[in-house]
Amino acid sequence: MNKTDVVIVGFGWAGAIMAKELTEAGLRVVALERGPARDTQPDGAYPKVLDELTYNIRKKLFQDLSRETVTIRHGLDDTALPYRQLGAFLPGDGVGGAGLHWSGVHFRVDPVELRLRSHYEERYGKGFLPDGMTIQDFGVSYEELEPHFDFAEKVFGTSGTAWSVKGQVVGADKGGNPFAPDRSNDFPLPAQMRPISAQRFGKAAAELGYHPYDLPSANASGPYSNPYGCQMGPCNFCGYCSGYVCYNYSKASPNVNILPALRQSPLFALRTQAHVLQVDLSADRRTATGVTYVDAQGREVAQPADIVILSAFQFHNVRLMLLSGIGEPYDPASGQGTVGRNFAYQNMATIKAFFSGEVHANPFIGAGGNGIAIDDFNADNFDHGPAGFVGGSPMWVNQAGVKPISGIALPEGVPGWGSAWKQAVAEYYTHTVSMDAHGAHMSYRDNYLSLDPTYRDAYGRPLLRMTLDWKDNDIRMTRFMAEKMRAVAQAMGPKALRVYVKNFGDHFDTTSYQTTHLNGGAIMGADRRTSAINRYLQSWDVHNVFVPGASAFPQGLGYNPTGLVAALTYWSAKAIRERYLAKPGPLA
Repeated sequence: MNKTDVVIVGFGWAGAIMAKELTEAGLRVVALERGPARDTQPDGAYPKVLDELTYNIRKKLFQDLSRETVTIRHGLDDTALPYRQLGAFLPGDGVGGAGLHWSGVHFRVDPVELRLRSHYEERYGKGFLPDGMTIQDFGVSYEELEPHFDFAEKVFGTSGTAWSVKGQVVGADKGGNPFAPDRSNDFPLPAQMRPISAQRFGKAAAELGYHPYDLPSANASGPYSNPYGCQMGPCNFCGYCSGYVCYNYSKASPNVNILPALRQSPLFALRTQAHVLQVDLSADRRTATGVTYVDAQGREVAQPADIVILSAFQFHNVRLMLLSGIGEPYDPASGQGTVGRNFAYQNMATIKAFFSGEVHANPFIGAGGNGIAIDDFNADNFDHGPAGFVGGSPMWVNQAGVKPISGIALPEGVPGWGSAWKQAVAEYYTHTVSMDAHGAHMSYRDNYLSLDPTYRDAYGRPLLRMTLDWKDNDIRMTRFMAEKMRAVAQAMGPKALRVYVKNFGDHFDTTSYQTTHLNGGAIMGADRRTSAINRYLQSWDVHNVFVPGASAFPQGLGYNPTGLVAALTYWSAKAIRERYLAKPGPLA
């Protein structure tokens, strides 16, 4: 195989951004995607794509666990078992990755969360952090990332309402978020229209003294053409975003917003059904020489390259580093090593509010990124001292379309089948509002990733082993958030509430979907003793390997991760273009 300048492993948001930036720098780029080719046509062709059985139940766009999966255990003394049925999280498969099936909620980041450990120690003292909590700073500031958040929003065609632009408040009483950091430009598109359920939530939150705002949404509120010349159409609120291909070109994805421009470049090649086995290293193991992958015919292929970008899903990045011997594997007993360290997830609570017949919610419509949220309890926007936990959570009503097979929420006590169930569905389906608290999840010494000693994939390589369980801090936080959210729900005047929240003693449950917002394992930072990659997402140990993605997050965020993943990828690409190419070597 002919040598290329850059080989990219995984073609989701991070891989697509890197490919576009590096071809613009004049580099030859080969992108390897282990799944099939996917695009709006034919995968999103109307009306076939509006098929809940195929997409939501049989999970067409997600990873085939019969060929590769992860093993999961709660503690160090437990035996990990394979994740054999998609439940808690849904890794994508194919061109676009999770960026094809995501909902479209497109946040930036609260600046506090980029320097979380420093902030907590400064405000609350070092003794406030629980024993075993290993949160740390990202090593990069919001001010450094702001231009990249701005450009990513322009690429995504993000709809929203700004609070302040260049220090000037523009969003007061218009749906802006007063807790949001300053911006260099307004959103590319105005916020989407507000569904009735979100309007009710926002009104109740405001009456309680909170600060409701329009969710930033990568579902286009109008026709749009992005900086790459890629076009989007206005969202029609069909209710088929999360888990589906958007047939209307309205939901941002790598396939819609970047790939059409990349196809015009003779410097770019995309190979599908290319399952990367490892990063190949030089004899001294200080540089990568390329990657080895298995093609669609089952042949092993060596692809030489000067730069290797690992931009697969969060835990696939970590696994490839471990399989390739890049960096030192993390050991929770000694606390030494970095690859696999600080694995984190997200910490959710949900409330369903059921109303009488005259209050309609119209849950059959919706858009994945659209809704109304409050940030009064996100990040450190409130005093954590009396609360006694680390972390925060936005709360929102994000109506994305309730579908029949995957389940219709009903009040406590309603049977799960039969005539009484049917009667309750008829009574409540159009009169139910769902709200979520997407809580940040902290990292701990004994939540980590490693290679499994027993189980292997279809190619005979060790599976990744996930060691994860909830801690008391997580339970305290999510129960606090559920009570704050319950107050908003009650202010809406429902007939009944159903609260889904963790209890002390609950373990991580693989069967119930939460989010696909997994973080860490190949974390960034300013100290190579506690991070696998530096502030430019460059491996400390193998300087021509860069690892963008949520695997770089030292802990979980209250916000959804995609916006920060995109900004960090643009930040890293800028460093490669402006510094690394001129003088290959460590950037930090």
